[in-house]
Amino acid sequence: MKVLVTGAAGFIGMHVAQRLLDRGDRVLGLDNLSEYYDVNLKLARVAELKKHPAFEFHRIDIIDAPALEQLMAKERFDSIVHLAAQAGVRYSLTNPHAYIESNITGFLNVLEACRKHPVRHLVYASSSSVYGGNTKLPFSESDNVDHPVSLYAVTKKSNELMAHSYSHLFGIPTTGLRFFTVYGPWGRPDMALFIFTKAILEGRPVDLFNNGDMQRDFTYIDDIAEGVVRVVDRPPSSDEKFDKAKPDPAHSWAPYQMLNIGNNGPAALLEYLSALENALGRKAQRNLMPMQPGDVRATFADTGRLTEWTHFSPGTQIGEGVKRFADWYRSYYETGGVGQL
Repeated sequence: MKVLVTGAAGFIGMHVAQRLLDRGDRVLGLDNLSEYYDVNLKLARVAELKKHPAFEFHRIDIIDAPALEQLMAKERFDSIVHLAAQAGVRYSLTNPHAYIESNITGFLNVLEACRKHPVRHLVYASSSSVYGGNTKLPFSESDNVDHPVSLYAVTKKSNELMAHSYSHLFGIPTTGLRFFTVYGPWGRPDMALFIFTKAILEGRPVDLFNNGDMQRDFTYIDDIAEGVVRVVDRPPSSDEKFDKAKPDPAHSWAPYQMLNIGNNGPAALLEYLSALENALGRKAQRNLMPMQPGDVRATFADTGRLTEWTHFSPGTQIGEGVKRFADWYRSYYETGGVGQL
């Protein structure tokens, strides 16, 4: 297939593109290389992808509707994996306009491009953050998600609603993927594992919010990439048995669906930190802090629908996944990678 991966210089985008390339697809990667975090890290990811002859990179911002549409008209993609977005919950507290521009207007441009130049399947990134203030665990795609606790979550829920309208109006098969706390090599510098590792190696305290009493459904990046690629191969179709009198948010009469991608089992934040200490061979100084605005205490993905749809279930153990990240981090920063400790 010929697949467009937006956000290809990003953490998840790089790994998804690599997985598609490894199985023989042609991948065109698109990214605006924003300065939200270290651009050198993004460029290094792109450099890794460019080692494959079937990869092509374009520096385009999804906000630029004419450029995106021109690309779509020229390339005629089979499928799109849309991962470009303004990420981060805490950043949305101080830079809200960036989320509306990228996550709302940008996603609208992607949908419009798909309407004018149809694709077999549009797979796009949502987030576990849409579950907001929900406390019933595990989180199911059939749960109500109308109580967000951050603007980032609002934009991701909006993406789901926008996708449904385009699936209904124009028959575009869409699948939204709610990612749960992704971690692993080539991760983002604003994510917990990266921040913890840097602090420990520099001898600085690690900030633990809610006094460390947090649980997350930590999901290793290779499991995420495998799940995404399997979903790409299986676009949803209209569900003629859908009951509009008792609507299920997970699917529709339109060719639309939502799927969780998580490890199907939460772990304590302190367990995560302990795994990192073991991987680095150093103990962390712990700075206990109150809960941050926009945070939730626990996440836990019900992945039954994902397994039923793709016959795949993430399962990389935290100890192994964290060790792989720590090995990559040291290799990247200590043995010639872009950037310095």
